Amino acid sequence: MPNFTRITEFILMGFSDTQELQTVCGVFLLVMYLEVLMSNFLIITLITLDLKLQTPMYFFIKNLSLLDIFLMSVSIPSFFVNSIIHNSSISFLGCAFQTLFMTSFLASEVFFLTAMSYDRYVAICCPLHYEAIMSSCTCMLMMCVSWATGLLFGILYTAVTFSMNFCNSNVILQFFCDVPSLLRISCSKTLVVIYTSLGLGMCLGMSCFICLMISYFYIFCTVMKISTTKGQSKVFSTCIPHLTVFTIFFATACFVYLKPPSKTPLVTDKLFSVLYTVLPPALNPVIYSLRNSDIKCALKRLQQNLCSKDSLHLILQTIC
Repeated sequence: MPNFTRITEFILMGFSDTQELQTVCGVFLLVMYLEVLMSNFLIITLITLDLKLQTPMYFFIKNLSLLDIFLMSVSIPSFFVNSIIHNSSISFLGCAFQTLFMTSFLASEVFFLTAMSYDRYVAICCPLHYEAIMSSCTCMLMMCVSWATGLLFGILYTAVTFSMNFCNSNVILQFFCDVPSLLRISCSKTLVVIYTSLGLGMCLGMSCFICLMISYFYIFCTVMKISTTKGQSKVFSTCIPHLTVFTIFFATACFVYLKPPSKTPLVTDKLFSVLYTVLPPALNPVIYSLRNSDIKCALKRLQQNLCSKDSLHLILQTIC
């Protein structure tokens, strides 16, 4: 029987062997992370506090913002700390948890984006039945299914991936632990199980993609019947950015997870890993919320309330 040396830790090589360049990449991703953190926390606060935003669309946006925060919190802070202290090691258990959370949140992101496209389809194509179809129970059910399905995928991929033997190397040529990078350093001869799970993930991913395409097909057909250009542009300004972000996210994730693993990953592999893990969370607040007139009005109302409370506090202090 072959003598396998049990690996207790992995080395995350990140973007470069040069420490200075690695630090620059860490600072850049930290800035992106802080932008995502502040913008998404602002969105969650506004939707939670403003009664006019208690609708199914903003319910999904709030959950998507929370998901984006979780997704980027898995890898970016640890990568920044490692790039500063120049220590790229991660324990075997830490790598397993990172893989679990990354795959879970990425899968949940796909289902949430699909649910949001269905919500837009109902709102535009069936406006008279919108409240009946997108009831609070339906929204809660779609949210729970998205989170639960993502968690199941994460558990499946993590269990299958870390059941393999790692004997070739403990060096991961990536800035976080992901399935394709772990496949490169695996010495297991049979990968039937992992490719079966990847195929299952691809089938569900393609199902989400097809559902989204069908939703937008009917949306665009309905929009073309609108007589006013202003009405058409309003719908297109909401739908096209959402479709663009989903396409970028889905295409880059498919490229990373479905491309046959090679021993020496290309620069494009790392670039696409950044695109599907960092770009959608950074763009989602701008596309879905901060450009939205309802969100802008809610922000103004919050500022007015805060200013009025400060003024009242100063008056009370003066009286006392």
